[in-house]
Amino acid sequence: MEHSNKYIFIYSIVMVVVIAVSLTVVAVQLKPAQEDNIRIEKMQNILTSVNVPIASVPKKQIIEVYHKYITTAIGININGDVVEQDAEKVFAIDLANEFKKPAEKQILPVFTATLDGGDTAVIVPLRGKGLWGPVWGYISFKTDYNTVFGTMFDHKGETPGLGAEINQPFFMNPFKGKTIFDQDGKFTSIQIVKGGAADDNPHGVDAISGGTITSKGVEKMIFDNLTSYQAYINKQKKK
Repeated sequence: MEHSNKYIFIYSIVMVVVIAVSLTVVAVQLKPAQEDNIRIEKMQNILTSVNVPIASVPKKQIIEVYHKYITTAIGININGDVVEQDAEKVFAIDLANEFKKPAEKQILPVFTATLDGGDTAVIVPLRGKGLWGPVWGYISFKTDYNTVFGTMFDHKGETPGLGAEINQPFFMNPFKGKTIFDQDGKFTSIQIVKGGAADDNPHGVDAISGGTITSKGVEKMIFDNLTSYQAYINKQKKK
């Protein structure tokens, strides 16, 4: 039996509405789980930047481990003043959104970790651009606010086997022990050197072979982001 055009039209509209409503219901139901996954991944990234071994930690225990080690979280302004002390609000800050604001309206997170053995590390988030899209991460420092304690980097779409390797230990581990100020106290940041940094270079690490553009993107990300934290760092170094 042939159906009229009107019947087919109404049937199509009904099906579109049913599918749209179904997808909306599923999306709403999945949203809390998706938000939890994003929250846990962020905690994992912060813990990685202070060398906490999380590979064997079940996901459901990450929140507990995070609160064990991350003891404070504050938000600062471009002048280095503390403007937010609610840890949950600080954790929820999206650095990409903050960098879209005028500098004087930005709130920048600073986390402090108290680690096994009594070590303390200060962590700041990073956000920048790679070859094909955003790169991000965290960098932590010893309490001299100069010596790198650890790093964590990741990306959205860098080239597999090349720039995508920024999230691998062989690239991240050499940052440990490097310094961002020279002997005269001048801010140098970290240089990522194509062809390899000299062994005696306190500020340099090796670039990824074949991933120079992404490596330089990470270098610029670190420099630009830490520049935003300079006023705060300088205040802390004087204490």
